[in-house]
Amino acid sequence: MRQAANGGKLIVLSAPLTETIDHAGFFIQMGVASMPKRLESIFNSKYPQWKQVERNEDGSARYMPAGLRTLEAALLREYPPEEIVACYPNDLERFIGPRTRLVAVSTHNPLGVTFAAGVYASIFGSSREPINSHYARELFAGINANPHRSGFQVIVGGSGGWQIVQTDSYGQLGVDCVVEGRGESPDTMRIVRQAIRGEPLPRHLETGPLKDREDILIPEKRTTFGVVEMTTGCGRRCHFCVPDLSPQIDVPKEKIMRAVQANVRQGNRQISLATEDLFIWGQVRTGVPFYFPNREALLGLFSEVANAPGVEHHLLSHATIAPAVVDPLLIEKLTEVLLDKSPIHLPAHSTHPRKKILSPLMGLETGSVRMARAIMPGKAVPFPIDDWPSVVIQGLTILNRNNWFPVMTLMIGSPGETDEDAIATLDLVYEIERRGLFAFLVPSIFTPLCDTRMEKKRGVAETRELTPLQWQLMMKCWRMNLSPGLYSWWGPPAWRLGAVALWLCRLRRLNGPAFTWPLLLFAGAIPERLMARMGKIYAGRPLRVKSRRELLAAIKPHHRKHLRADNGDLPDTE
Repeated sequence: MRQAANGGKLIVLSAPLTETIDHAGFFIQMGVASMPKRLESIFNSKYPQWKQVERNEDGSARYMPAGLRTLEAALLREYPPEEIVACYPNDLERFIGPRTRLVAVSTHNPLGVTFAAGVYASIFGSSREPINSHYARELFAGINANPHRSGFQVIVGGSGGWQIVQTDSYGQLGVDCVVEGRGESPDTMRIVRQAIRGEPLPRHLETGPLKDREDILIPEKRTTFGVVEMTTGCGRRCHFCVPDLSPQIDVPKEKIMRAVQANVRQGNRQISLATEDLFIWGQVRTGVPFYFPNREALLGLFSEVANAPGVEHHLLSHATIAPAVVDPLLIEKLTEVLLDKSPIHLPAHSTHPRKKILSPLMGLETGSVRMARAIMPGKAVPFPIDDWPSVVIQGLTILNRNNWFPVMTLMIGSPGETDEDAIATLDLVYEIERRGLFAFLVPSIFTPLCDTRMEKKRGVAETRELTPLQWQLMMKCWRMNLSPGLYSWWGPPAWRLGAVALWLCRLRRLNGPAFTWPLLLFAGAIPERLMARMGKIYAGRPLRVKSRRELLAAIKPHHRKHLRADNGDLPDTE
């Protein structure tokens, strides 16, 4: 075992390997969060170098998750840089020594119970250890096996801390304290000082959100994927959402650009502005409702980021779909700025000369108006939630026209969901297909998150509880997702054989009889129309979709003044 030089660092920061890597794009991180450990060989064969990381000359991490970099920046305001290190898990023994008093870990999925992880891992027979959960546990095991463990305390932060709190896994993972909140908050720094002094720590601390944009600390060190925080909060008040509990704050452009330039200086060629909804930037506290985007501000920010010297790629983060219907011209102008810098290609659908696309993450969640009204009544604003299916179709039409093909999440098995709600969502999915539209539809089982209004609600807990219609919804989405990749002569038959063989060997026993016909739909083993005529699957009904003009006419009269005439379709004024 290597010995830490000079007694080790006072403060050591780390994160699981799967959360620090940034090659192969966001899709590899989505994969390791969703697939069970036993399928890691798929990633090893497709991305043989995915575990390779870059180090600075002193052995510290060249890049780290943005949240951990924020904590590091806050610590550097109180402690000298020679007392702090951010390192990869395999390098912990190089920096933890008798002088170490605090090891801080950032993780977003330590136990494998995020939205996507539980459902996709459990389909293959394990709901508790997707790949990234395995590497998180490996990190904690390494920390606890360190010979100096008795001399330091372990604090966990990041979006996955709630999993440890909710399952009381402190002892199992060797965690002394879980901090939920901002790394730069005064409460977090108070806990750090206690740990440095060797004082007992509370098992759980909620710091509460920062309320002023000047309090947001933007690190000026290289981050994984070049993530730079753009906004906090959302404002749509979905009942299942944790980030929306934070107040709406947009980070000043000068702070964002300093972080962009720092990433480029330190070798990053890719930038992603982190946000829960990119369309609120520039509109917070302006007197104009946030759901009418500030076109000029957004174009100014993204133009400056995308054209910054050294930035070769730019990835979009989260967004909502209603603003695309509100301001289609904004989407067109953003496309002109960003599409050439996108690293994502989709030859089957893109009209770009090099087949590039933009693919932000958006929440669809349900096609049932009844469920939407119950769990996300503000999702469609400024449009009424009763028009949600029309907003999705019109928004996706505008986005696809501009080579935006979003990743859209759906929730299956939400509390109170019935087969009628699953049918309504299937109708919307089939309408998307019928119109030739495309999005990457990512369904997952409802997960009750701490502190949300649905934290004590129970829906479907595991895949065996899914009804045939819920299974069909999941498999139909993935059938549509994979269709662009199955255009070679050999792809479809190979896919059918492989999927059916996996079902015969394992999946039918794991997931029950309700899984059978949806799996055959997914595999394309039997024509879909034939299965519908046989009564084995639901065929979907055409929807009556409102036009954009009709949607705009449904906006409250006192809000119509915020619509821009250059988009057309303005409702008649009386």
